[in-house]
Amino acid sequence: MHSTRRFLWGGVVLALTAATSAQAQLTVIADHGGQPARPYYARAEARTRGPVTEADMLPVTSDRLTLGHVTARSLDLPGRMTPFFIVGADKLSVRWLKQRGDRLRHLHAVGLVVNVKTAAQLKQLRRIGDGLVLRPVAGDDIATRLELSHYPVLVTPKGVQQ
Repeated sequence: MHSTRRFLWGGVVLALTAATSAQAQLTVIADHGGQPARPYYARAEARTRGPVTEADMLPVTSDRLTLGHVTARSLDLPGRMTPFFIVGADKLSVRWLKQRGDRLRHLHAVGLVVNVKTAAQLKQLRRIGDGLVLRPVAGDDIATRLELSHYPVLVTPKGVQQ
């Protein structure tokens, strides 16, 4: 008799099949790629002895996402997906956030700040966002998966738009 357990480890879905003879076989059934998060925690742990704070994860940079024009296009993502937007701590992103803040709040969109150097910059974006959730995130994995090169951008289940 065999039992199979599946679990996620570092972006890799693994299947562990255990036979009654106590032998176990590990099989990779899907590798979703991505970047390990451990370097961010290790860097923060090296700077502090206490709990890791958001400021410990700064600066955040994204090599695959730069400031620029985004051509609107359709997507077919699950309707239950929470809309999100990608911004940086630059003047264009600040202006974009000010112009679209009401719509973003109406959508309950979550903000990913992909290029931000300091906690003060992040705080300023949050003040401008007036209640929007904004999280510093290295956006390279999202950029690859959604074939994005530039920001600021809004991603909804139906499409990508600037």
